[in-house]
Amino acid sequence: MAHTIQARKRIRQDSARNEANAMMRSRVRTFVKNLETAIEAGAKDQITTAFKAAMSELHKAARKGVLSSGAVNRKVSRLAASIKRAS
Repeated sequence: MAHTIQARKRIRQDSARNEANAMMRSRVRTFVKNLETAIEAGAKDQITTAFKAAMSELHKAARKGVLSSGAVNRKVSRLAASIKRAS
């Protein structure tokens, strides 16, 4: 248990950040999953909109520090490659 006021505040801040980061990661996973299902279905127009949305969410997560920029770039690259393979 935290003994100082500062330590208690840090615990509150950490839990709030943890919740926000978890929501952002969940959003990213949802958008990526939507793109992957669109790729499997082969819907061209749906793929382009889903890719733009997923890429936007991934970069937003990198900007906020939830994911590293290298991980985001790698994920976007692999998603683009899977789209290219599918078409």
